[in-house]
Amino acid sequence: MPIKVGIIGYGTIGKRVADAVRLQKDMKLIGVTAHCYNYKIHAAHTLGIPIYEIDDGVEAENHLSKYPSESLKDNGIKPAGKFEDLLDNVDVVVDATPKNIADKYKEQFYKPKKIKAIFEGGEKHSIAECSFVAQCNYEEAVGKEFIRVVSCNTTGLCRTLHAVNQAYGIESVHATMVRRAADPWDIYHGPINAIVPVLELPSHHGPDVRTVLHGLEIFTTAMSVPTTIMHVHSIIADVKKEASVKDIVELFNDTTRIRTVKNTERVRSTAEIMEFARDIGRLRGDMPEICVWEEAIGIHKKKLFYLQAIHQESNVVPENIDAIRASMGFKDGVKSIKMTNESLGIK
Repeated sequence: MPIKVGIIGYGTIGKRVADAVRLQKDMKLIGVTAHCYNYKIHAAHTLGIPIYEIDDGVEAENHLSKYPSESLKDNGIKPAGKFEDLLDNVDVVVDATPKNIADKYKEQFYKPKKIKAIFEGGEKHSIAECSFVAQCNYEEAVGKEFIRVVSCNTTGLCRTLHAVNQAYGIESVHATMVRRAADPWDIYHGPINAIVPVLELPSHHGPDVRTVLHGLEIFTTAMSVPTTIMHVHSIIADVKKEASVKDIVELFNDTTRIRTVKNTERVRSTAEIMEFARDIGRLRGDMPEICVWEEAIGIHKKKLFYLQAIHQESNVVPENIDAIRASMGFKDGVKSIKMTNESLGIK
């Protein structure tokens, strides 16, 4: 029997996870939720995805109160049922609601109905039994009732640092996040004509990495810049064993969900990475791999330097799929990652 999945919240992450669930042979998308009519829900309806209506007031009190509340029925969409009807027909939900809603849903709905839930990185680590990056700690999540897929930045850091730590050992890491100011669709938070530093040290990313890579010594800083396309990380890692640039390039090339890109291919920017993703026919033009510039990998004694780019809209999508399997007791993390990668066209 396929795993029956519900998507709670059909925004940037929710709609992409819904796409990915529909591509899995061992999963069935039962439906997605909607609070009101909008172009995203119209698109879901066009795709034939069942839409379940939320009218509990929780979302209206939070993120969506500034939008006009237009009914689904008035716009030609007949709901498949109410929110609770969806919950009664799923094995697991992916909660991709705006920040501060998931915890309410967990207490009011998921726990009483004994429904497994996958949460996103905007929520605190304490909302779940474990934080998750598939290639780092899959086994930790097997059979858990509540799993948190960490944020796009934390996922990116964990993927590359885990590979380096496994191969060469890491004494400590210093990393700076150069963050996009808003997602491409977001007219409420950008564009901005400024560079905005995070005036908190360390930034939350370092402590969040340690929820997955337990005990890793890492210190992070961050800033937002006027772009919507991707994040970029500048990473300095003190490694225990000496390595060459060639060794690190080979390591990243051999590590799943990491892609090296080259100046010689004229991939010199985040814009060109995303254009490349479109050119190779990626779903929604996404790039879920962490992209490391080959020419920006450097070694000085036992200090490793590299730059990596993070597509914030998509890099956590494969993690959500693997988290679904892990929550349902699928024990083979390597097999799950392979299944997910093949379905999404990831190398």
